[in-house]
Amino acid sequence: MEEKTTKIYDESQIQVLEGLEAVRKRPGMYIGSTGENGLHHLVYEIVDNSIDEALAGYCTHIEVEIGEDNIITVTDNGRGIPTGIHPTQGISTVEVVHTVLHAGGKFGGDGYKVSGGLHGVGASVVNALSQWLEVWVHDGKNVHYQRYERGTPDAPLKIVGVTDHTGTVTKFKPDPEIFDVLEFDYEVLLRRMREQAFLNRGVRITLTDLRGGEERKESLMYEGGIISFVEYINRNKEALHPQVIYFENQKENMNVEVAMQYNSDYNEIIVSFANNIHTTEGGYHETGFKNALTKIINDYGKKYNLIKDGDKKLSGEDVREGLTAVISVKLSEAQFEGQTKTKLGNIEVRSLVENAMNETLTNYLEENPSVARLIIDKAMTANRAREAARKARELTRRKNSLENTTLPGKLADCIENGVERTEIYIVEGDSAGGSAKQGRDRNFQAILPLWGKMLNVEKSRIDKVYGNDKLTPVITALGAGIGEEFDITKLRYGKVIIMADADVDGSHIRTLLLTFFFRFMRPLVEEGHVYLAQPPLFKNKKGKEESYTYTEEEQERAMRDFRERYGDDVKIDIQRYKGLGEMNPEQLWETTMNPETRSMIKVTLEDAIAADNIFTILMGDKVEPRREFIEMNAKDVVNLDI
Repeated sequence: MEEKTTKIYDESQIQVLEGLEAVRKRPGMYIGSTGENGLHHLVYEIVDNSIDEALAGYCTHIEVEIGEDNIITVTDNGRGIPTGIHPTQGISTVEVVHTVLHAGGKFGGDGYKVSGGLHGVGASVVNALSQWLEVWVHDGKNVHYQRYERGTPDAPLKIVGVTDHTGTVTKFKPDPEIFDVLEFDYEVLLRRMREQAFLNRGVRITLTDLRGGEERKESLMYEGGIISFVEYINRNKEALHPQVIYFENQKENMNVEVAMQYNSDYNEIIVSFANNIHTTEGGYHETGFKNALTKIINDYGKKYNLIKDGDKKLSGEDVREGLTAVISVKLSEAQFEGQTKTKLGNIEVRSLVENAMNETLTNYLEENPSVARLIIDKAMTANRAREAARKARELTRRKNSLENTTLPGKLADCIENGVERTEIYIVEGDSAGGSAKQGRDRNFQAILPLWGKMLNVEKSRIDKVYGNDKLTPVITALGAGIGEEFDITKLRYGKVIIMADADVDGSHIRTLLLTFFFRFMRPLVEEGHVYLAQPPLFKNKKGKEESYTYTEEEQERAMRDFRERYGDDVKIDIQRYKGLGEMNPEQLWETTMNPETRSMIKVTLEDAIAADNIFTILMGDKVEPRREFIEMNAKDVVNLDI
């Protein structure tokens, strides 16, 4: 828990930068979108205000409740929003905070020494984008209340009761005039709340879902802080050393915490935060961590002759293989860069992290030589595998999309170049590949047939990937390389579409390919280039009338429609497709490949930690987590062909 600030926090600490304008007209500018992400962002904004109270040392419990009709209530036991008349606005400070953009205790006042909010728009934007919002402020004596309709107060702040505690309660209903999606996803909110509980050691965050048929509750508090975070990420992995390495450093108005642990996997997970904001684009805190780690491991290895004079220096990628690390910095004046404001730009943080690493990690390795040897042995093995991969890469790398190099023999390329319109179908089996080649529009659609089961990359290093005859054609056809060499600008096709049968084998092939893309071509997924084709399950024919359905539910609706139109005794010729190869080229084009009529699923990556865990469970070495996953989700499985 942060040490409490000693400055006064009242109406004089709330400074106004500008009025609340155009939020309802351009909501995307303030919350990113009016879809699912923007909807959930409303909750984050209010919770972040409560987290700021925790950072200041006053709030210990935050409660988030999803009520009927997707009404959100956030309650904290902080100091409560100041209720006095604002010195420059002439209205209650509660009303200023909820109706004036960029009004809060984060702009130069002494109310907060560290603040998590990016823009200070929290309460006002949530209010503007809600059908209605109600706020209760407990100041230790009285309960103050105000209600707003689409950002406009019904009446001035008033006292509605007495109280013996402090805190703020915010209740709101997102506006259906603004949002395309109004249903909150419990799991999405749970991930965010768990993340905040890890980052704010000792603060309890309770998430409750009261919607009918979905009642559930989770209480989250982690005394271990980011140590617990690393243990959670690694829960389904085999740790190389049981104890999480942890250290902290403070200098003037900056604080850094680092927790790290190696596991037997081949992938690195580095998660960084600045003032509780997930810095997905990294920044100087990550740079300092990576630079220091590489130097410390190399220095230790040479000092104790674990790295011989003739050995190559270990690269950053070598020393980070199998590493899970969480970096959290807190500073009074965070500077964020990048389009999405998720990259930390404070250069002074780099030396803070490097100094903390040099002091603490060096001592740890000296005091734990057996762990140090395990880490260096793993890095040396990674280094040798990477050298083997480098040699193999020369045989497969396509220097640019226009160069006339050898493409896979089974690839039926398209005529057009450039990613604006081109797409490649990676198709299961030669039979379906043949139909796809005949049915495609060869101007912009390329076809790459695959045969047999490919390598499970979750259990393989990069050198094994280059030597795999099932994956090499994919790497060569896409033309952008893999791993650290991957360059999205060299990608030959704008859409990479996985087209497999709608059965267990097809699902397995999809999972293997998605695992490969996630582990070795991650920007391909992050930037929205990967799609799953949706071939039909059924063809229905009544006389000359033909139609296709893609799910069991669609088929049931189609049958009801036929009966309503033709009577209960109607005879329908129903064909159940067991594989893509059962469709002729015309049918495959019409149902699955024609941009005008096809249905595809775009693969997105909302939560890298959750995705990493799923791939580890489904494709990793440990059997028990996979068994638990199957048992937990078996009831939700439909259309399982065996």
